[in-house]
Amino acid sequence: MATADWGGVWLNRLAALNRYFCRRLHRLSADTRLPLPASGPALVVANHLSGLDPLLLIAASDRPLRFLIAEEQYQRPLLHWLFRAVGAIPVARTGRPERAFREALRALAAGEVVALFPEGGIALPDAPPRPLKRGFCRLAQIAAAPVCAVHIRGVGAPGAVVAAVWRPSRVVLQPQPLLRCHELSEAACLAQVSAALAGGADSA
Repeated sequence: MATADWGGVWLNRLAALNRYFCRRLHRLSADTRLPLPASGPALVVANHLSGLDPLLLIAASDRPLRFLIAEEQYQRPLLHWLFRAVGAIPVARTGRPERAFREALRALAAGEVVALFPEGGIALPDAPPRPLKRGFCRLAQIAAAPVCAVHIRGVGAPGAVVAAVWRPSRVVLQPQPLLRCHELSEAACLAQVSAALAGGADSA
């Protein structure tokens, strides 16, 4: 199982507990790892089935992930301290979402890994595919950051936020080889990532 250094003893202990939790309750394979570069900027994008998804991605990553999350979730009283500690980036649904874009660019320029769900919200597996929000393509192209696209399946309570975390499941993370979207057109980047998030064949 992947082991990222989150920059603090207690955060690393929480991450270790999360890895154990995902492996035991959700049967995430200990061999599952996101194919991220050892250093430098990168983007992780995934389909979004439930509130469990970020925990699965964190458990499979050898590097800390800075998630873009909705501002109303970021401000939740019991979780705000944790989101701040792990460097989550709040995204305003209204007002000035470009602030989140600039913060994500700064993180990438500093060599960090930014993670997001470009469907824009939770989408059930049998729902019609949603068009992906294009912001991740712009981030990848401006920062020259490779994109790790991940298909998630097997969540026990798809569509749920809290229940999915606690309902046992047998999840599978299917990461694709890194995409160099900064060397592709936006249309090609969107097409390849869309196919990967839908669980298609390797897109590289």
